[in-house]
Amino acid sequence: MKRTLAFGGIAAGLLASAAIAAPAHADSVPSVNLANTNLAAQQVAQYWLGQAKANLVNATPYTAETTVSAKHVSTGGVSADDKAGVVGSSGDQKASTGTSKNVNLPKTTGKVFFTGADGKPHWCSATALQSQYKNVVATAGHCVYDTKSNATTLDNWVFVPGYYEGKTPWGIYVGKTAYTHYDYSVYEDGDRDYAFVTVYNGVIPTEGGTSGGKYESRVFHSKLDAYKELKKLQADKTTALSKLTVVPVYERSSHSGGWNNGGSHSGSWNNHSTPAPSQTPKIVGYKVVGFKVSIALKDVGTLGANVGGQGLAYNQKIGTAVFEFGYPSGSHPDGNYAFTGKTQKWAYGKTFKASAPSMKAEELVGIKSSFTGEGALGSSWLYRYSSAKRLGYLNGVTIAVSDTDGNGRIDTSVSPYFDGETLAVYKTAQANWSGKIV
Repeated sequence: MKRTLAFGGIAAGLLASAAIAAPAHADSVPSVNLANTNLAAQQVAQYWLGQAKANLVNATPYTAETTVSAKHVSTGGVSADDKAGVVGSSGDQKASTGTSKNVNLPKTTGKVFFTGADGKPHWCSATALQSQYKNVVATAGHCVYDTKSNATTLDNWVFVPGYYEGKTPWGIYVGKTAYTHYDYSVYEDGDRDYAFVTVYNGVIPTEGGTSGGKYESRVFHSKLDAYKELKKLQADKTTALSKLTVVPVYERSSHSGGWNNGGSHSGSWNNHSTPAPSQTPKIVGYKVVGFKVSIALKDVGTLGANVGGQGLAYNQKIGTAVFEFGYPSGSHPDGNYAFTGKTQKWAYGKTFKASAPSMKAEELVGIKSSFTGEGALGSSWLYRYSSAKRLGYLNGVTIAVSDTDGNGRIDTSVSPYFDGETLAVYKTAQANWSGKIV
């Protein structure tokens, strides 16, 4: 279910003020492991690369994002906590922004894929940042932290720069550790809805995706126990299984050529082992079946070495011009589908103050943009973007979209304001090494 946000609500604002009464803790940056061992990371990679990349291809936009009722904030709102500054990109430049129709899309932009609270594959937009070890990805906080089920993090988290219909031109990068602001991890404060994630070196399959054969569990006496085992297997990051399902086990036939319980030979749980209706078979138990994924992986190096990394801008003036890059998809409120989410898109606008008390966010920034919410979540806002170098400075990430004039068309994207506390979270993430998984 999508949360509905209302900008400027007084009652919601009082609730939000109570929820975020504690001060921000820039000196205490929470971190959560996504895949903290090589084996776990290998299994995450195989989850996405197995069965001809079926999970990548079938993933849908994450629906935790919301369409908000947005208003400009004329008084109060966000303000800088110190002097404006930037952290250099992988190709630092003195570029001027503009509205040129010929905009070269950044190589750093891609999709983050993960398993949602519903157990299905989903994606958001994200971008690669310059860092000490060339291994940091920035996205919306709720594209990492599962605010739907209140679980700690989303499972099977990977970043795929330049993703397009199953193609992974620079490999896939398994998330190692996620870093966010204290107020977001503790209070889900929308003003701090961003995350910086360190990723392992990228990998590609050396055999184009292979199956490790069929998987069959032991026989359970009850269907409930079999489903418990299925959920346990799905949650286990040290395994790489796909297309898991529960099937009945039938009593072995006494006559030649009849059915059997399938526990002793390969292929027994396929349709041909199911008795004809006229034979009224007896079900003696249930088991979990599926496929093992076994793929040889090849290391392709660090994220930054392959696609570069955007810089970071903080404490910038309101009214600053930025480009927005991401994979918007889904319909406008009037039902029109302007974006498919298959290809990277861009928008251009100047920031303005905004607030959303119902998501505990009173110090946001907005830009005019037609990006629709599904898929746009996590899109990068790049300040001083150079179309020639395809690099700039990250100055925001899309966390929601809005139809401000009520005409049924999305016209605004909103982001947390990047300040000195954002810089502190980034600095913590960028100083941590990830390494290889193979």
